[in-house]
Amino acid sequence: MNRTDRLYALVEALRAAAPARRSARRLAEDFGVSTRTVERDLVSLQEAGVPIWAELGRTGGYTIDARATLPPLGFTVEEALAVAIGLATLGNSPFREAARSAARKVTAVLTEDDARRTARLAGRVHLLEAGDRVPAPTALAAALTRGRVVRMRYRDRAGAESERTVEPLGYIGKGEDWYLVAWCRLRDGIRAFRGDRVLAVEETDEAAPPRVVRVEELDIPHGVLRPVLGD
Repeated sequence: MNRTDRLYALVEALRAAAPARRSARRLAEDFGVSTRTVERDLVSLQEAGVPIWAELGRTGGYTIDARATLPPLGFTVEEALAVAIGLATLGNSPFREAARSAARKVTAVLTEDDARRTARLAGRVHLLEAGDRVPAPTALAAALTRGRVVRMRYRDRAGAESERTVEPLGYIGKGEDWYLVAWCRLRDGIRAFRGDRVLAVEETDEAAPPRVVRVEELDIPHGVLRPVLGD
């Protein structure tokens, strides 16, 4: 059994036993590997976000939320490398923390050999950046995900600062720049706010009402908009 198959099998074995616990030693015997290998696999699963808990002591062991399952991640080295590069391009975006977490999860479900090959190849790829961008606040991504109205302090291209209450509608990425597309209550219209010009963010408890975004309403330098989930 290769490592990927064993990871899936470990999850299913723990699910079948839940809420009872299984020791690393027993799991190792079941899968014909060492206790150390099982413990390393369980740590990888935890890092990938699988809800596995360990209880120490003579009667302790591992247990899992019985509803949990491991998503079918069967990445090749080329796919894992592409994902790693794509996630690295989000370094200045509001999604950078989620990107780093996702990268760790991809690595966690690769075989050890594939993980080493992916890391070795990724070390040969570099991103050329201006180096003068302030990362966009991650709170903006959270507000978009939860559909909340936010209050923020913003500095426009002329350097003037203002307080805005906005309804997040989406994001547009252009190189190192990330624009929050939102309905601005101060301007009573749709505006695009460059992420590095957002100085402070406060998420409110108010749900943002649904609105329709038209490309022609956006004040963004010319280019071609390509959807993230496009072909």
